[in-house]
Amino acid sequence: MDELNDLPQSPEQEQPRRKGNDLFEWLQLLMGCVLVAVVLFNCFARLTRVDGNSMDNTLKDGEMMLIWSLGYQPKQGDIVVLNKTDQVTDQLLHSKAIVKRVIATGGQSVDIDYSTGTVYVDGEPLDEPYIKEEMYLPANPMMYNTHWDIPEGAIFVMGDNRNASTDSRHEMVGPIDEDYILGKVVFALWPLEKFGPM
Repeated sequence: MDELNDLPQSPEQEQPRRKGNDLFEWLQLLMGCVLVAVVLFNCFARLTRVDGNSMDNTLKDGEMMLIWSLGYQPKQGDIVVLNKTDQVTDQLLHSKAIVKRVIATGGQSVDIDYSTGTVYVDGEPLDEPYIKEEMYLPANPMMYNTHWDIPEGAIFVMGDNRNASTDSRHEMVGPIDEDYILGKVVFALWPLEKFGPM
């Protein structure tokens, strides 16, 4: 038993830890986390807030979302955030990011029958349980087309609240270049009752 006590102590046991070591390690960990968060939210994902009512009832004004951009390729049905700055006149859309649903992608065609409120993509009617209410003919129908051929590298978007959304249906908006896509909405953050994947 005495022989065990006579064994030389390891350097860790011989030297007591300095008080500043723990603080330094915590600061290193904190700075590492901050750096990872900055890279993540500048290069791959972003936080954004819904502004307006064009996506009611799916997303409401003021709700917070996480969007993903790295490697994203738009698909029909995705909810995307668009940066429409400089694309359209200020009377239609302000410079803030806007949220819309992808209805069609490059190479597809879109037709709208306002008499039935039906959207057709490549001649097939869309099943749209997400829309707020039946779509009506706009107040100024001369500004809204009923047929579009979507060029490659562009998307056709609409709000889920069709009767309160300025979107690709409007002749001054039309199909939107994919370069304006900031990312796909992947996670609802606020309010807490909606917290979870989209």
